[in-house]
Amino acid sequence: MTAEPLPSWAYPPPGGFTADDLDRIPDLPPHTELIDGSLVFVSPQKYFRTLAMYLFESGLRRTAPPELAFCREMSVVLGRRNRPEPDITVVRAEAVTAEAEETGHVPEDVVLAVEIVSPDSEERDRKRKPQLYAEAGIPHFWRVEKGEGRRPVVYVYELDPATRAYVPTGIHHDQLKLSVPFTIDIDLTEIDRL
Repeated sequence: MTAEPLPSWAYPPPGGFTADDLDRIPDLPPHTELIDGSLVFVSPQKYFRTLAMYLFESGLRRTAPPELAFCREMSVVLGRRNRPEPDITVVRAEAVTAEAEETGHVPEDVVLAVEIVSPDSEERDRKRKPQLYAEAGIPHFWRVEKGEGRRPVVYVYELDPATRAYVPTGIHHDQLKLSVPFTIDIDLTEIDRL
């Protein structure tokens, strides 16, 4: 038995891949991210992630003002060598065209990035991606972890503009009730009924 040859995109160019490469490389696996010039592929996801994405997407849609829009698994171009894909992104509505042809957003349009931590992405979701989002000036970041049973635990961060680093503002177990970036009230126990 012989191994099939790898596609040409499996070999990084000198200096690594760029954010523009994600739009040009044919047949990339879905949800490929670019972190520090390297392609990052998504492994099979746990059902918790699907439930959490539905819970937060529906909760945010229910409470957000009309000048904001939501994206699931849409990349954010943070620079030449970084184009991560938050699980959920809240962006300014004007960043989404009527034709919906976008393949990503710029950090200036992102109000909130949400990462739901998976076993294969713990290090990236807990450390590197928040660092990249903060350095790019994204004002709000949530990290969602699996708590007891299927319940999510939400770690909420706000950007300190002087240091370009996130400051933790709360840990939420049963209820996510916030006044920024807009009034949010999500019953986290609702995940048990999904």
